[in-house]
Amino acid sequence: MARRRRSSSRSRTRRWPLPARWLVYLNVAVALLLGGWYFAQPAERQQEVRRLVEAAMARDKNVSPLDVAWDVWQLYYANPAAGRIAPGDKTHLYGGTPLPTGAAGTAAPRVLMNQAYVVGYSEVRRNPVWAAYRVGDLAEIPTPPPRPEKFVADARTAARVTPDAYTGSGYDRGHLAPNYAIATRYGAGAQEETFLMSNIVPQQHSLNAGLWRELERKIATSYPARYEEVWVLTGPVFGADPRELRGGVQIPEAFYLIVVDEHEGKLRVLAFLVPQSAAPSDDPARYLVSIDEIEERTGLDFLRELDDETETEIERARAARVW
Repeated sequence: MARRRRSSSRSRTRRWPLPARWLVYLNVAVALLLGGWYFAQPAERQQEVRRLVEAAMARDKNVSPLDVAWDVWQLYYANPAAGRIAPGDKTHLYGGTPLPTGAAGTAAPRVLMNQAYVVGYSEVRRNPVWAAYRVGDLAEIPTPPPRPEKFVADARTAARVTPDAYTGSGYDRGHLAPNYAIATRYGAGAQEETFLMSNIVPQQHSLNAGLWRELERKIATSYPARYEEVWVLTGPVFGADPRELRGGVQIPEAFYLIVVDEHEGKLRVLAFLVPQSAAPSDDPARYLVSIDEIEERTGLDFLRELDDETETEIERARAARVW
């Protein structure tokens, strides 16, 4: 019996090395396959892949190996909308100034230019209704300048909303063009302009400090590292009869966020519609929508400079997952 047990033990020992060896062979085969794929790519694409891998190794870029694999597939093998890319000035704003559609029933917002972002301000709503900015990649993201101590009324607006309109209201002074992304890319002067009240909307603290902040930080770190640069359009969504803060500042019921990536003559967009009630623990994918839906809710027309076919394709699509 003892001999039989030893024989059984030796038999079990002999079985284990085979799967282990095959696992090594599989890893080597995958590495060779990926290496062969990499060296078969043109030099420009090899550079992009190297940048993705380096971003995944950087501590401040918020990029995972899964992001790298997904991006390789999306950038080179998926089917983003092809066609003519936006032809106009893309310093801060992609696809042209958003304008009201016939359904909006209001005058075009006042366009206010700043060092690092552009905003469309509604004197009627006493809110910005859109803000646009561009975020590029950096070799290393710097520590931002100290946060400005106060918000400032914008003398360019007729409403001249003051910070006091929010005091005791239960709502945060929520940035559209965000402090962190602007400060780390454009410096202290541009950062101070994000504290103009023409860039501020009433936002629930749980959203401002939760899911919204998470999305803004990803746009400021992960997306530029992976795609070199992205453009952002963001703003509030109002209901039919919005409540107001002091001074007639209307309170949004939700917020939209549109991210645009341009790559090898193709476009991709990621669009969110996030209610004020969104919890910090909510999955951002829950709020993915099409640009068509945002246009319907806001009465604004986005990406107007695209040709009609590309605009239609881009705006009707809903992203399958968060980048």
